[in-house]
Amino acid sequence: MESAVPPSTAGGHDAEASLLADSRARRTSLERRIIRRVDWRLLPILGVLYALALIDRTNISIARVVGLDEDLGLSIGSRFSIVVGIYFVPYTLFQLPSNLLLRKVGPRRLLSFCVVAWGAAQLAMGFVPNWQLLTFLRALLGTLEAGFFPSLVYMISTWYTRHEVQTRLAIFYVVAIVLGGFSAFFAYVLSLLSGILGLAGWAWIFIVEGALTIAFGILAWFFLPGFPDRNGFLSVEETLIVLDRVQADRGDSLPDVLTWKKFVSAFDWRVGAYATMFLCGTISTYGVGFFVTLILRGLGWSVSASLLLSAPPFVFAGISTVFFSRLSDRYRQRAPFIAFQCLAAIAGWTLTGFAPSGLWRYAGKRPQLSLSACIILLISYRPGLFLSNAGSSGCVIGILAYSSNNIVSHSKRAIVSSVVISAGGVGGLVASNIFTQASAPRYLPGIIITIISQVVLLAVLGTTTVYFRHQNARAVRESAQLEGHRGFLYTL
Repeated sequence: MESAVPPSTAGGHDAEASLLADSRARRTSLERRIIRRVDWRLLPILGVLYALALIDRTNISIARVVGLDEDLGLSIGSRFSIVVGIYFVPYTLFQLPSNLLLRKVGPRRLLSFCVVAWGAAQLAMGFVPNWQLLTFLRALLGTLEAGFFPSLVYMISTWYTRHEVQTRLAIFYVVAIVLGGFSAFFAYVLSLLSGILGLAGWAWIFIVEGALTIAFGILAWFFLPGFPDRNGFLSVEETLIVLDRVQADRGDSLPDVLTWKKFVSAFDWRVGAYATMFLCGTISTYGVGFFVTLILRGLGWSVSASLLLSAPPFVFAGISTVFFSRLSDRYRQRAPFIAFQCLAAIAGWTLTGFAPSGLWRYAGKRPQLSLSACIILLISYRPGLFLSNAGSSGCVIGILAYSSNNIVSHSKRAIVSSVVISAGGVGGLVASNIFTQASAPRYLPGIIITIISQVVLLAVLGTTTVYFRHQNARAVRESAQLEGHRGFLYTL
């Protein structure tokens, strides 16, 4: 039987298909190389800088354990809660204005200035004579750090497609929380400088860590990248490839002009839902970050053991967060993974608060409180603070990706990211006031409220999932536009 297509024509089609496939393979390989280059330029520097931000805002609990409490009388009344909580007032109020300045001023100018300035505030804490001045400096710290995290999230979301974002957020966040976890050990070493130059050990924690922040802020001036349309490390061709990928994915590769109408329209019920979920998630993360050392002290561990044992839960959280973020990006699903990690956080806090002994609240066997015994403990973990830390850290990153995936345009992205993360400041304020001195050493009221907040998170997540599923079905059925773009579907 003769072929319906002449041999010469068939051969031409085969050659054309082969050339097309080869061209696509080269394009894919080129894209991967460019994205890897973007990864290495963005994620390490952003992760280190955010680690410094986390360390500088949470090291007060470590300083308290090594003597700040006694020297400034922070255990009197609600002083410690005031000192911790005051940070979050300006931190919450100034996030949106700061994020809106980012595009105009530029990431390098704005963010490097903020890092150097808050490093100076942190260093000054080493010389405070009373708790009132410490409170003022904590408020200043919150003002200077206000726009930092939402700016980083905003920047990362402009470089990648929707289903690459969570893994990148997780990598930069994990760098931060792992370094932040080991900061307790570093702070313990610094506290051993007590007496040198007549300064207490807690003072050296603030001074050295503040000086390191200033140094990295200066380096940030030279290494911080900009937005993809204004970057200085990719060629014109490479920049176009990055922009084309984002444009094909969600149609907002280039910035749009922010108008009053756009500003007002950005605030709908979904933004409130994202903010509520993020608030609930950060109550848990700040509960661990601020009080893990104090909780361990309450379980009977010595000062040195409490500081040394603070790091491993953060390492576990880092591994868990990257693992689930990779799965979430691979399967292009957000809600199921957020829900699973939220349940893990609930289980972890339940064990921490209500297990019959410190054995289960931290994990493993409880040996004598020597450093060698602590090292043995490091390889014999079971659940407790590990689950609560890993679950809540994973939720925070998942919610940021979930909100970022379901909005379009640079202006709305800047507004929504700052509003959502501002809610995290409220979460920190709540956490600093529910884990009170009066409830030490078990902090049961704080643990119960944290568990309730995770239940609320699950309820709101269920509501948005049902809504997005219904909207996607309607868009497919009626060829309707979502977020002003035909073919756009919400990420579930």
